[in-house]
Amino acid sequence: MNVLLFLIAFAVALPILLYAFAPAVLFRRVQAALRRKAKLVRKTVHVDGIAWPYLEGGPAHGEPVVMVHGFGADKDHWTYYAPFMTGEYRLIAPDLPGFGENDLSANRSYAIKAQADRLIGFLDAMGIQSCHLGGNSMGGFIALQVALDHPNRVKSLTLVNNAGVVGAEESDLQKAVAQGENPLVMREFADVDKLMAFVMEQRRPIPRQFKKVIFAEAKRREALLDVVFEHIARDALEAPVTDRLPKVKQPTLIVWGRHDRVIDVSCVDVLAKGIKKSETVIFEHLGHIPMMEDPAAFAGAHRAFLAKV
Repeated sequence: MNVLLFLIAFAVALPILLYAFAPAVLFRRVQAALRRKAKLVRKTVHVDGIAWPYLEGGPAHGEPVVMVHGFGADKDHWTYYAPFMTGEYRLIAPDLPGFGENDLSANRSYAIKAQADRLIGFLDAMGIQSCHLGGNSMGGFIALQVALDHPNRVKSLTLVNNAGVVGAEESDLQKAVAQGENPLVMREFADVDKLMAFVMEQRRPIPRQFKKVIFAEAKRREALLDVVFEHIARDALEAPVTDRLPKVKQPTLIVWGRHDRVIDVSCVDVLAKGIKKSETVIFEHLGHIPMMEDPAAFAGAHRAFLAKV
């Protein structure tokens, strides 16, 4: 009985001890638990000599749905949304080079076209000839580039608060960048809360010790993120795809959060007018990352769209 009581006490105390003294370990355990709940498995595939980590779940022979994360994000940004998809679709969410667990070399181009070409390499390595492709923010820009450059590889396109077009109204991010600031890169610990408030209208609470883990990881990548952001910003300003939108022939779902401060909702009109075979969903209660803020609502819209394709 004493041994049993000890084991129970230890099981109760362990998370508390980890949270206090090894929060990174507990953070990864929580992350792993969320993946299990979503029926996602972490895997790797080699693309041009680089190991690409990715999450995959759902029927092995289901239609592949490939979702691409945004700037400063990673494959786990799709974990909350995944449980609503993996029952029917083969969901795949990779870490792009420069993000997550992928290679973090700074001496490569992070231009949108370069990343789009790398994504095609990933699909080749996975043996995926055609897929339902989607992306959030930067990832949406990359997905759009792939659809334009490799139309035969994209069965349908889902653009979630995507970059790459210029709307009628400036976003708060555009205004901040014009003043020499970038609220998407964390410089100080307080920026963790500021960033969450900036990108999410419906925020998820984050324990303080986990914020320390997030901040430590962000500081480790700070210089690289500055480089990547410069490449993306240059493409968004100098090479937007607005004029090429009529060339998008795939059925396209355009999803936005009304309160997006990163990329203004006025971009929806530009996309909808440019892409002939498109439909639009605007969530009135959400911000820049709908798949995390209200994953059930976003997944419902996505499933309804895919059922018609």
